[in-house]
Amino acid sequence: MQTQSVITCPVCHHASAETMPTEACQFFYDCKGCGTRLKPTSGDCCVFCSYGSVPCPPIQQNGKCC
Repeated sequence: MQTQSVITCPVCHHASAETMPTEACQFFYDCKGCGTRLKPTSGDCCVFCSYGSVPCPPIQQNGKCC
């Protein structure tokens, strides 16, 4: 299981390597480039599934969100 993901802001395209929580989904993320608060797109459980290079650990492990 991968716990690192590069999250990319859809507004300013700033990319940042982040460590994902392993026991929960992260619903909000504040972009370190422009400050926009990101939330999952429709159908995704967390910001890593929507904007990250790797889906969150719960999805990696069992295909289900938290």
